[in-house]
This record gives sequence, structure tokens and C-alpha cells, in this order.
Amino acid sequence: MNRIAVAAEGTDVSSHFGRCPTFRVYDVTGGTIGSVQDVANPGHEAGSPPDHLAALGATVAIVGGIGAGAIERLRGHGIEVIAGADGSADEAVDRYLAGLLQDSGAGCGGHGHSHDADHACTCGH
Repeated sequence: MNRIAVAAEGTDVSSHFGRCPTFRVYDVTGGTIGSVQDVANPGHEAGSPPDHLAALGATVAIVGGIGAGAIERLRGHGIEVIAGADGSADEAVDRYLAGLLQDSGAGCGGHGHSHDADHACTCGH
């Protein structure tokens, strides 16, 4: 079984991993989605979202924008990161399972957030 976590705002992929309200967590067996649950984001404290997804058993994280530190921490937990996703979370997971969703290498997509002193991203801003 794989567990795919999508940084979400409602049923859509969030543009900012660390500040998304929830993670939609999909349990997948044999390429088929078995269950979906919404799990609250524990907060934007450094390391909290990546550590939370690791504790949930996530193997893949699908996100819109994400900072370099979060990418490194997720990968340190053995979680594959697919950045640059947008639109419906369900459709993003379907595209991933079909091999059609690839990591764009995008850091902080959308830029609907501030780049404060403790925020490092790969977008060059």
C-alpha cells in the first residue's frame, strides 16, 4: 500500500505546502484508491508538516509550492515530493497514478504568501 498526501485547500491542491489547511490522504493499493481522509495541518512550525506526513505513513507528497527546507525534510523521511501540482486534489492523484504527474521542480508556486526571514524556497524570490 502507498499513502499519498496532497497539500489541500478544500478539495484543491494548495499553492503553499506549509500553510495548507489540510492534507488529503489517499490510501492506494495496486494502483486503486481505497480510502481518502482529510487530516489537519499541524501548523507552519519548522519541520511540523513533513514530520506529520511521515508519522501518517505518507510515501508521496503532492504539492503546489514548497520551500527547499520542506522538500529536504520530506525526502529525508523517504517521501517522494511532486511539486507544481494544481487543480483538483483527486485529479492530481489520478494523474500521478497514471504516470502523468511529474515533479516540476517548482519551489514556491503561486506566490500567494510572504517570504519572511525564516522562509527558504527554491523559486528565487
